[in-house]
Amino acid sequence: MSWSNGRFGYSNGPIKGQNGFIRCPKLNYMLLLLLFSSQLFFCYQRIVTPHFLAGMCSNISPLPVRLFKRTKSNTIVLTGLSGSGKTTLFYQLRDGSSHLGTVTSMDPNEGTFVLHSEMTKKGKIKPVHVVDVPGHSRLRPKLDEFLPLAAGIVFVVDALEFLPNCRAASEYLYDILTKSSVVKKKIPVLILCNKTDKVTAHTKEFIRKQLEKEIEKFRASRSAISAADVVNEFTLGVPGEAFAFSQCHNKVTVADASGLTGEIAQLEEFIREYIKP
Repeated sequence: MSWSNGRFGYSNGPIKGQNGFIRCPKLNYMLLLLLFSSQLFFCYQRIVTPHFLAGMCSNISPLPVRLFKRTKSNTIVLTGLSGSGKTTLFYQLRDGSSHLGTVTSMDPNEGTFVLHSEMTKKGKIKPVHVVDVPGHSRLRPKLDEFLPLAAGIVFVVDALEFLPNCRAASEYLYDILTKSSVVKKKIPVLILCNKTDKVTAHTKEFIRKQLEKEIEKFRASRSAISAADVVNEFTLGVPGEAFAFSQCHNKVTVADASGLTGEIAQLEEFIREYIKP
């Protein structure tokens, strides 16, 4: 549109108006179009975009939870002195057989399997990763490789030959209960009194009390050592009180078993308490 001679006419170029300013109808049209577009975009931002993003977020919000959810451990560590029957228990859990007894292991026995007693159950059953760590003193450093991964620790005690090995078993158990990897994660510990099928085997109550007494002696003697010489980062018990397993940072229980006869129900209950099927 133009302003020539006071009449309206069609023109694409700039025309000098009555007030002396240069007017450009095409430019005015473009400015109006730009203004209209900006208003339309503003409305889109205020109305459409929030609803669209809300719908998108509602659909994808569970995704990061599934991606970064930490999986629970399915590892059970069998440990204890040599000759306590750890490997026999390992085979009972895996095969339902003692394999006619075993010899002292020099390397860890390790396997992931469904417990033999659950093989006939229907439905999906979570397998268990079981590690049998040798009890020889020179091979015990291997234990530190598996403890941080453990959902539970089974400390096997020979109930038949307990008294001659009471001090050694107590010291080994003391070291485990004061390890930072065990205390910080509060890994549960089962003291499993094996070979209780024998008539002369000691009861689990007797073994528990004797272990507590021996650990109390270790606690008293080690507390007298300077802090620079202490390897363990944590101490056991309550100052001024006799030691009891109930004072531990993590849960400690005692149970019976017989690897040779396959009486391992309490062991399996412990496993399934912390590794759900």
